[in-house]
Amino acid sequence: MTESGDRLVNPDRQDEDQTELSLRPQQLRELIGQEKIKENLAILIEAAQHRAEPLDHVLFYGPPGLGKTTLAHILANEMGVNIKVTAGPAIERQGDLAAILSNLREGDVLFVDEIHRLGRAVEEVLYPAMEDFALDIVIGKGPAARSVRLKLPRFTVIGATTRLALVTAPLRARFGAVYRLHFYSQEAMEAIVVRASRQLNVRAEEDGIREIARRARGTPRVALRLLRRVRDFAQVRADGVITSEVADQALNLMDVDPLGLDDMDRRVLRAIIEKYNCGPVGLNTIAASVHEEQDTIQEVVEPYLLQLGFLERTSQGRMATQLACEHLGLPYPDNQPPRLF
Repeated sequence: MTESGDRLVNPDRQDEDQTELSLRPQQLRELIGQEKIKENLAILIEAAQHRAEPLDHVLFYGPPGLGKTTLAHILANEMGVNIKVTAGPAIERQGDLAAILSNLREGDVLFVDEIHRLGRAVEEVLYPAMEDFALDIVIGKGPAARSVRLKLPRFTVIGATTRLALVTAPLRARFGAVYRLHFYSQEAMEAIVVRASRQLNVRAEEDGIREIARRARGTPRVALRLLRRVRDFAQVRADGVITSEVADQALNLMDVDPLGLDDMDRRVLRAIIEKYNCGPVGLNTIAASVHEEQDTIQEVVEPYLLQLGFLERTSQGRMATQLACEHLGLPYPDNQPPRLF
């Protein structure tokens, strides 16, 4: 059985995705897709530059692989400032965050990935830093302890999370702008693959690009990964040119079907349809049936299946839809119970 982290269509960053760094757009005008967010950010940047102030704190949320980290770097580039990158799990103690904050300069960007995983004690240090640009430090212990407030330069916190509900209300309230990243359209995905193929010097026909984009699950990181794998296939099994036929053969060999579903997606759907009569069934039961973690099912598998309309979340549990049955070539049961949403 393939581990969830080894899935070709896994939107989480993997070691092989280091090439992706050189393919990222550097300026807002180079970014493809997310048009409404781009327009809002352009206004945010121009207004901050007019006032000669740092950007307001920004929070990006949405499924992995859609460009939250890329947008953070773009904002720093547009403002002409440095960016310090860290992650929620990496900041274990208050002192860790204090060390990072004290090294920031005027206007710098602090990008915190997986910000929902910050510890509560660490968050308490971040609140005054974001709101008052001050760092509260306790010196000494016991009755002799005293609190000292250090002024910090004005800076910008950019947070990224895949689970907005886990970001505490006090922390969420301190972000002046909150944006949700959506899955990309087919047209945007094709443009992303075209841009990447040119940067990688990959010869690809229009139909081949369309085939890769169609199976990339609306996620740029997945599209770039598929492009690299199809490029390898084309060099070994074809004449180095990615045609529709070459892309189809390569992706079928990698077990990625025409809608971008892989073996894990199909196992989840089949478990719900065949074992539980299309549901409703609880998440923990599904996870046990396919031998995967609940978080993996909820954060990695479900979002795309929900987008396709193959899965529904109800108050009673998960349910597979008629569309899912048709895609897998399975009969849709007639005796479905009434759905309580």
